[in-house]
Amino acid sequence: MKHHLLLGAAFGALMISAAQASAAEAEAADAAEVSELVVYGQGESRQVQAITPQEITTAAPGTSPIKLVEKLPGVNFQSSDPFGAYEWSTRISIRGFNQNQLGFTLDGVPLGDMSYGNFNGLHISRAIINEDLGGVELAQGAGSLATASTSNLGGTLKFLSRDPSHEMGGMLQATGGSSNTWRLVGRFETGDLPSGGRGYITYAEQHADKWKGDGEQKQSQLDVKFVQPIGPATLTGFYNLSRRRENDYQDLSQGMIERLGSSWDNITGQWDLAVAVAQIYLANPAGDCTTNAYPSPIKCVDDAYYNASGLRDDDLWGATVDWPLTETFAASATVYGHTNEGQGTWYTPYVPSPNYGVAGATSDNAPISVRTTEYEIDRTGVVAKADWTLGAHVISFGGWYEDNDFTQARRFYALDLASPQGNLDFFSDPFFTQWEYGFNTKTTQGFIQDVWTINDALKVNFGFKAVRVESTSDTLVGTDVINGEITSENGFLPQVGVNFRLDENNEFFGGYTENMRAFGAAHTGLSPFATTQAGFNAIKNTLEPETSKTVEAGWRFRTGTIQGVVAAYYVKFEDRLIGTSAGAGIVGNPTILANAGSVTSKGFEAAATWTPEGSDWSLFASYAYNDSQYDDDIVNAAGVVTQRISGKTVVDTPKHLFNTEAAYDNGAWFGKLSAHYTSERYYTYTNDQSVDPAVTMDLSVGYRFDRDDWMKDLEVQLNVTNLFDKDYVSTMGTNGFGYSGDAMTLQTAAPRQAFVTVRKAF
Repeated sequence: MKHHLLLGAAFGALMISAAQASAAEAEAADAAEVSELVVYGQGESRQVQAITPQEITTAAPGTSPIKLVEKLPGVNFQSSDPFGAYEWSTRISIRGFNQNQLGFTLDGVPLGDMSYGNFNGLHISRAIINEDLGGVELAQGAGSLATASTSNLGGTLKFLSRDPSHEMGGMLQATGGSSNTWRLVGRFETGDLPSGGRGYITYAEQHADKWKGDGEQKQSQLDVKFVQPIGPATLTGFYNLSRRRENDYQDLSQGMIERLGSSWDNITGQWDLAVAVAQIYLANPAGDCTTNAYPSPIKCVDDAYYNASGLRDDDLWGATVDWPLTETFAASATVYGHTNEGQGTWYTPYVPSPNYGVAGATSDNAPISVRTTEYEIDRTGVVAKADWTLGAHVISFGGWYEDNDFTQARRFYALDLASPQGNLDFFSDPFFTQWEYGFNTKTTQGFIQDVWTINDALKVNFGFKAVRVESTSDTLVGTDVINGEITSENGFLPQVGVNFRLDENNEFFGGYTENMRAFGAAHTGLSPFATTQAGFNAIKNTLEPETSKTVEAGWRFRTGTIQGVVAAYYVKFEDRLIGTSAGAGIVGNPTILANAGSVTSKGFEAAATWTPEGSDWSLFASYAYNDSQYDDDIVNAAGVVTQRISGKTVVDTPKHLFNTEAAYDNGAWFGKLSAHYTSERYYTYTNDQSVDPAVTMDLSVGYRFDRDDWMKDLEVQLNVTNLFDKDYVSTMGTNGFGYSGDAMTLQTAAPRQAFVTVRKAF
């Protein structure tokens, strides 16, 4: 309760000051230059905020672009690493919608649903070097109709890359700190060339040890961008490369945290111990957690895996033409492509290597093998849009088409008893392929919208989009054989909105949006293909894609030196997908997808920034209240209620989120102290298991040199994450959510970490 009061008081002070600001102060503020770290989306009919480049540069280098929006109202962001870049643990939810129900784009190029093991895109941490970000825009309720996404039931995040400089130059940056972290970044800017074009090339290399256990997380990235005027048109192209290798942290349960401590992890580096645990389990699987005498403090085979990792190689490119054909008609088109190769590895004690127990065997004889889930993506697409101004009307229309080939396989690789193979290189030569599937997804989306400026004060927009996603599966190896096709489509998903400008400092907005999330095409996760052929045949003609209906309204204000937004929303999320069993479980029927009723979400959001006139200080605060509840119990295919969850709170959805931030920047010294509060979160559908509320704080401080010698444009920066070393559960749902009871689906947050950065522009 004390944390509620402290953070609530900071926000309340901003709101009271806003209400008391005078008209004279407003005029003075208009004349003064206001440094904005958060842009509140003036003129929009939707709840929208943007993070500016100035905000991005103060974050710890290597911080995931997705972490930058955690202070905005309604955003629940969690990760078990200090940078928010460890993909297995990184989670973002907005207004009760989880990560794979949101939309993500980079310079208009779709990134898919950003889930782990993504079948139709890649994580933003691999899509761009964070030093090359030019901005991040968040729409909490609904993205624009032009957004290239088939997963944005809830909010949308638009990431923008920075434009090349008109001046030749560059930047060198070095970071070092906790957990043996080091990061090197170099950028070269061509400046304006004789052709009128300009570009840059940026390279980044990062390495960090895990903050607990044994292992490392590293990444190499290359970004290239070029802008070339061609007559009245502009051609923009980019190519971004990423090679990421990361050892995993152990997933924990509440019981494991209480018994083993929050610093418990995989037993990487302790091969003899891992072998002993596996041998004991294989000798008596039925005695696990009961009669088996594992080395202390291990009680169950799942307490301690030897190792696990995620390997991802990505190449992403795009080329955009922006062409103002006339004074009233402009068009743009983006062609893009993306290839990915990935492996998720796990040293499993459940499946021994093929020569285990074979007398005289000296290779492939460990009681452990490596199980992988392997991915290959090859997708290309085009996104196009046109804007036609007809008097008071701006007619926008366009579309998106993508052809995506995705291959997914489950394989097993042998290990030698004498010593294990490392898992930060791709495995080859499996001894068993359990299954391999080829999926093809064709996405077609079109939209049309009219923005009508009725007068200087009133503007309305209305339009709709149509979506069709065709997914097919082809069994390449193994069982279950799953061949077939399923289509997600909706020909009318409307969006209407209004923006009323009361005066130059106040505006009201409101809108209504419908959206649909297309079925995924993979053999894992909530996909109609994650079953058997019989299971797929049972649902392919009756299963409905998830849909949402969002109503939101709010007030944006700017009074004196304070600006901000207050908004409320109501969301109906329908045809929620879950896995269920067809008939009695004893018969052995397959688990298949089913629609499981609806979720109702309602809430309130507020944010404000205070920048005192003539001061180098600014204060930001945000608060969000969310009430998301399941409307229906879970019923199986036989009509029997299997889970009574109606009225329960949606998993991983805190009711309260507070943020407050004090920032200082006088052109030389700069700094920021931020606090973040997350209330209780549940990780079971019946709400019988939860994690405690948590308050965390981060600090950044730095100095910019302004001299005429070699120190010109030199910066030194210190970042401290989790400033007061809070021990808490950050990520939940790494292994899904259960009906009730404890489960290994939690990860604990990184302790306090500190990083020093030296940056030199030239």
